[in-house]
Amino acid sequence: MKALRLHGHRDIRLDDVEEPRLLPGWSIVEVGWTSICASDVKEYLGPLVVSDRPNPVTGVSIPVTLGHEFAGRVIETDGSRADIVVGDRVAVDCAIKDGTCWYCRHGNYDLCDNLAIIGFEAHGGMAERVAVPNYGLHKLPDEVSDEAGAIIEPLSVVLHAVRRARVSPGDVVAVVGAGMIGLGTVATARAAGASAVYAVEQMPLRRERAARLGATVIDPLEGSVTDQLRELTSGHGADIAFDCVGTQESLSCAVNAARKWGRVAVIGVFKTPPLVDMNMIVLQEREIIGCMGPVDCFPRAIALVADGRVDADQFITDRIPLRDIISHGFQELIDEPDRHVRIIANAHEV
Repeated sequence: MKALRLHGHRDIRLDDVEEPRLLPGWSIVEVGWTSICASDVKEYLGPLVVSDRPNPVTGVSIPVTLGHEFAGRVIETDGSRADIVVGDRVAVDCAIKDGTCWYCRHGNYDLCDNLAIIGFEAHGGMAERVAVPNYGLHKLPDEVSDEAGAIIEPLSVVLHAVRRARVSPGDVVAVVGAGMIGLGTVATARAAGASAVYAVEQMPLRRERAARLGATVIDPLEGSVTDQLRELTSGHGADIAFDCVGTQESLSCAVNAARKWGRVAVIGVFKTPPLVDMNMIVLQEREIIGCMGPVDCFPRAIALVADGRVDADQFITDRIPLRDIISHGFQELIDEPDRHVRIIANAHEV
């Protein structure tokens, strides 16, 4: 079968690979649509996070099949999960956990001491077929399309962040960055009842998308974001600010956007450690909250899409065959980051 594999820095290839093996407690999923995440692009551009040494849990090392945002159909299962049968349409939570460490036992498997992620430390969904643990399978109702199924994972990530940040009806929310994670945060914060959402973004097309989702947009090139936000909120600022980028500038912007006694939720992953003025945190009693992964939020994300509160299709900016995923997928996202949110690839077209 065909699979998109990362061989090293700026080296991805659509290879012929062996079929996945069915393991106890696992299923084989025939991939329908797979989405390209910014993390996949960052891994391609380097420096590499995926190791050339075998992962202690999965035994996988470079070359590894990418893809942790995908959905498909179960074509083989070991039968150990009674509610999963051949033919089920599923989205996949790609966390491989040990189930025994302190974090797993306390309900946060994304912080598992032995965590491996399908698409990085195990072969992923940018392939015709993939092996996945049964506990990561989430059935899709008829109201959720195959294409939308590939967007459930990033929506689950932002839902976890919105839950961690305790967004409640009436809250004023600021979102720094309007890529997939930022736009998803806008949509899910509104679904959680935020009375106003402000999106900070310098790319014009991304600001337009945020506005269509109901956000009031702020262009940081037009002056101080803090001043603009306070003018829009009668001097108040945001009850909760989200950093959806992961840079020094975005974190500083989010900290300054949050009011005194407000919360700053950080979803972006940083390439280099940022500096934080801790007096802004201590003397004004702001709270910083780290947000990682989609812990237990797949059912919530599926429900939001199924009942129409979040339209997953609005995040899909192109549909391509898997055979074109390098030239028309990865390269498009590198060359035109403003134009795309998520490019999804049809794994049947190889």
